[in-house]
Amino acid sequence: MSTSSVLRSPKADPLYAQPPADRPAYATGMLLDAQDFLDEQTYHRGRLARALMLLAGGGTLAGLRVSYQAAVEADEETDTPAVPEEIRVEPGLAVDRLGRLIELQRPACLRLPRWWDATDEDSLRLAAYTGFTNLLSARVQQGVTLPARAVAADIYLRFTACPRGLTPAFASGPFDALNAVSTSRVRDGYELTMVPRRGLDAGTPGLPLPAGGADIGSADADTRRAALQDAVFDGYPATDESDGSGNLPGLSEHPTDVAIDTTSVFIARVLIPVSGGDGDPAERDGDDVLVDNYTRRLLPGVALLSRLAGY
Repeated sequence: MSTSSVLRSPKADPLYAQPPADRPAYATGMLLDAQDFLDEQTYHRGRLARALMLLAGGGTLAGLRVSYQAAVEADEETDTPAVPEEIRVEPGLAVDRLGRLIELQRPACLRLPRWWDATDEDSLRLAAYTGFTNLLSARVQQGVTLPARAVAADIYLRFTACPRGLTPAFASGPFDALNAVSTSRVRDGYELTMVPRRGLDAGTPGLPLPAGGADIGSADADTRRAALQDAVFDGYPATDESDGSGNLPGLSEHPTDVAIDTTSVFIARVLIPVSGGDGDPAERDGDDVLVDNYTRRLLPGVALLSRLAGY
């Protein structure tokens, strides 16, 4: 789901290649073309994205709570239409691993029956588990009865560029046209994806790693200070993290058996209860879906951190 049915390829965004910080230098009488203005935008977007990436890292800045909405049957007496069960994502803001802002300004929904029917049976069977050690956060398990067997699926949010509007322009390339047009605006958009997670276990939970490395919350002050210093020194990313094809390597939360944009931000894990035992086909058993919002990376703002510190 996205803000537009027309999306550019992820690699069409100049920031995907993490370009060097070159900005145009202007002089009176200089001839300019479209590439010069694109380079100007890329410089400013790239500097802001670099700062956000290093300051906050990829994750959720605000909102984006995920919830499950059960199906509602039609009621002719009250003129209530039928509503299928769905996974609902509330409005919010995230930062991806390139530092790009991804914003949902209104709720977005993933229709669960449609997703289930579009997913092949073998993927659902291999993503069904009877044990959930390390696959869920401790908070979501408090006071909740876990299903005997459930399909684990992860929800990802990725940045997209949505071309909008047309304006007259010179034809580019080997064309001869007097009525050529070109996109006049590009809107920052988003795309939601839900992926069944196969091959998970207690040692490979497929979840985001904690920011800054290992958990040191219970360590003494000197240990925490040393860990913070080392995290800053080690925090600068490699100058070229992409492979030979320009693809960024996946993070711990990205599946390796499914093609997915590795700049996507993990926002939630859901458990869809199914019947049967290990190795059996995954058939829905009608129970409510369990949503775990707390295994994602959260990026609290300065005001929240100040409040936590007692200011």
